[in-house]
Amino acid sequence: MKSIWVVDDDHSIRFVLEKALAREGLPVRSFSNARDMLSALDDDIPQVLVSDIRMPGGSGLELLAKVKARLPALPVIIMTAYSDLDSAVSAFQGGAFEYLPKPFDLPRAVELIRRAQEESQREAGEQEAAAQVPEMLGQAPAMQDVFRAIGRLSQSHVTVMITGESGSGKELVARALHKHSPRGEGPFVAINTAAIPKDLLESELFGHERGAFTGAQASRRGRFEQADGGTLFLDEIGDMPFELQTRLLRVLSDGQFYRVGGHSPLRSNVRVIAATHQNLEERVRQGAFREDLFHRLNVIRLRLPPLRERKEDVPALARHFLQRSATELGVEPKRLSDAALTVLTNFEFPGNVRQLENICHWLSVMAPSQVVEPKDLPDELQPGYVPVPSTTAMTSPAPAVAGAAAPVAAPAPANTSSGEGWLADMAADARARLAAGETDVWDALTKRFEAQLILTALDITRGRRIEAAQKLGIGRNTITRKIQELGLDV
Repeated sequence: MKSIWVVDDDHSIRFVLEKALAREGLPVRSFSNARDMLSALDDDIPQVLVSDIRMPGGSGLELLAKVKARLPALPVIIMTAYSDLDSAVSAFQGGAFEYLPKPFDLPRAVELIRRAQEESQREAGEQEAAAQVPEMLGQAPAMQDVFRAIGRLSQSHVTVMITGESGSGKELVARALHKHSPRGEGPFVAINTAAIPKDLLESELFGHERGAFTGAQASRRGRFEQADGGTLFLDEIGDMPFELQTRLLRVLSDGQFYRVGGHSPLRSNVRVIAATHQNLEERVRQGAFREDLFHRLNVIRLRLPPLRERKEDVPALARHFLQRSATELGVEPKRLSDAALTVLTNFEFPGNVRQLENICHWLSVMAPSQVVEPKDLPDELQPGYVPVPSTTAMTSPAPAVAGAAAPVAAPAPANTSSGEGWLADMAADARARLAAGETDVWDALTKRFEAQLILTALDITRGRRIEAAQKLGIGRNTITRKIQELGLDV
């Protein structure tokens, strides 16, 4: 078993953590300074690194940057005094797993290190599994065209526009383009421009300086800085606010930008890959998308076919997703009977590959026997199924696919009579608040909604923040920031 490494110039801190971790049966190795710890990396690799933020001869933040450059997946816990909270926030932006305020509660510290250890083991397992599984599956001619295009672009830095319906796998293609490019060793940073509120998107892209706006307690690197030397994937680019399109065009033109509230120009060497499910030419005609930005992004266009155009790939994809779900759940993989496979192959999949993946995960949990028959498939694959209107409550085997015409539904839909469901409850709450003259209704209800989403995801993942963030479709830093902002006791 790999060791837990502790770096702190305070002997008492090292001693206390060494004894506590030893009692838990965890091997530990201690260092009094960052220099010795970095030298030790030449011969060994830790499972988790716990480092103080202020030490003679090198700060924890400097150590974090150097360690992440060599071991990007290593969980790093930063220890800090309360007065160093701003630095701790900066640590999150540098990729820290979590911060541990001093003086700390010892059982809580051990629990945090345990979670980091579990995350390290899970990441190692995922990397091993990824090495054994093809990054993309597809024998259909349309997918072979995509694979050939990726091959032809493998030595290029050119900007690529990926078009395709929601759930068709545009980010997978972007990751493949990055991995097989000269920038493959650099970072791959993805951002969904449609999923971030308009007033936060500029800061997400370009970063901000401390004090640039209310709540900006520390300077923050944006996605362009994070992707320096690598690839920035801009998903759903067609939804980017018009005023931000001008700033993006300027960065693409000369590679120069300013943080929000900043006065010094910054440069970032980034390859941009954009994706959209929309018709950008039509958006240009409507005046919703800048024509010059469209031409700047549309250097090479790569169309990703919907699943209904590559039905011959459904059997292989289904087997792959069933195997992956079984591995995640620690169970034997379910098998599809010939009749069930025929039903799946003939289905139109409005949610594309993502919907098939959701169905396979649902089957791994809910199918009553090892061999899945047509009657075991979820409702939307049954004859005569009528989709539940999107304005009413429903139960689904997995989160609804954005843009899907027929969302994935569970075998037993919730009561959908008028006036019932969480949307009606929220509407009633909003009406009461507005009638009472409250002026912060938007913020209050948004915070309640975000808090419930995060708490539900953390409950499903047993408190594992990174896994919860992945399931919610947000970044690790975002979920940590939200937990702090919302004051959640997790």
